[in-house]
Amino acid sequence: MHKDIAKRLASRKRKQIKHEKLSPSAVLLLLLEKDGQYHVVFTRRSDNVEHHKGEISFPGGTVHPDDSDLLDTALREGAEEIGLARDDVMILGVLDDIVTVSTGFVITPYVGIMPYPYPFQINADEVAELILVPLRALMDERCVGASEVTWEGKEITTYHFHYQGDIIWGATARILKEFLEITMGTTDRGGMDNGARDSSRKGGKDSKA
Repeated sequence: MHKDIAKRLASRKRKQIKHEKLSPSAVLLLLLEKDGQYHVVFTRRSDNVEHHKGEISFPGGTVHPDDSDLLDTALREGAEEIGLARDDVMILGVLDDIVTVSTGFVITPYVGIMPYPYPFQINADEVAELILVPLRALMDERCVGASEVTWEGKEITTYHFHYQGDIIWGATARILKEFLEITMGTTDRGGMDNGARDSSRKGGKDSKA
């Protein structure tokens, strides 16, 4: 499956955003195979971070002066936040750049696949929880909604995914929506098994203190 995802991502022209008022950043949309199905790796941001406290997001952050490029940023942040070794990630492709309306970032999302089980090292200063969500659950049309916001005079569609009491919204939801459309198509996705949530807190079975 991951080879097909890489092929689909490579077959399209990616939209890049250059804006002097926006801060460049990068995230990792990570896939792993657990219990015979693919899951997406999310983090719940801690209350100690500067932006988006408590929100569900992908591992990632802003560019540092020592980063060689945006992929280096994404991999460094993955290592800092969840203990992910860069050699354990196979990058499958890159999605369109997107803008965070409220905080002024332009995000470059990298799609990758990683092994599982994995000895996650959760940085409690930045991450409150690691959440593994079955891809099937995110493909279910019943869990996604949309709304419109205005940015610089333009209407932007924002999305929100509902999963077992949590809401994935904002930039993370827009990235996720694009990933699903490109890699999974737009056929009827209703009625699929939502699977089960796998959450790993510091000291939990999928994390190390």
